[in-house]
Amino acid sequence: MATLSNLKANDAFAGSPDSQAAPNRVPDLTVEFWLIKLMAVTMGETAADFLAVNLGLGLTVTSLLIAAVLIGALALQFRQRRYLPWSYWLAVVMISIVGTLLTDNLVDNFGVSLVTKTVLFTVLLGLTFAAWYISERTLSIHEIMTTRREAFYWLAILFTFALGNAAGDLVAERFALGYMATGILFGMIIASVTAGYYILKLDSIWAFWIAYIFTRPAGRILW
Repeated sequence: MATLSNLKANDAFAGSPDSQAAPNRVPDLTVEFWLIKLMAVTMGETAADFLAVNLGLGLTVTSLLIAAVLIGALALQFRQRRYLPWSYWLAVVMISIVGTLLTDNLVDNFGVSLVTKTVLFTVLLGLTFAAWYISERTLSIHEIMTTRREAFYWLAILFTFALGNAAGDLVAERFALGYMATGILFGMIIASVTAGYYILKLDSIWAFWIAYIFTRPAGRILW
């Protein structure tokens, strides 16, 4: 994961004139970025369980409460015109919790199967990327300097968290691999993507988004 920190160097869109017009609103891909991302996904999982189970709020009340907090966090983030760590990572943590609750609600409250929810979030993420590219002609995370691009960015982040959680549950539960083994498996996928980026010249944008998705289930090793 840490070796993906240099993705920006080969990003085909990183040097465009538009990228110099305003500061980027999201962080550069550094070692610290991936470490904090791992901690954020772990916090999202544990916080959702703590509120719903340990505090006895239940899944529905917890979901409504955290959704309201997320709206406030995103409102703060959209007011920024440059990257500020506190507002950005607050939004990431809240989206991580919401992504977990979203998938849990589909299974527990609506009876959606693990396969169906994985396919659903794959399609939703794909549609988000398609709309983003059609609108902006780029999926680069190095040029998030307008409100519209940031809106696409956060929507994609939400679906990556949800997809990572859904895929992790599918492999761990439906395929009976267990959460520890699933985390190790997805960690190996991230390592393969990193190797593909450096050896096979995998596109930097797709390398980032694939790694971002799979850090969600890989982060379960930490808890």
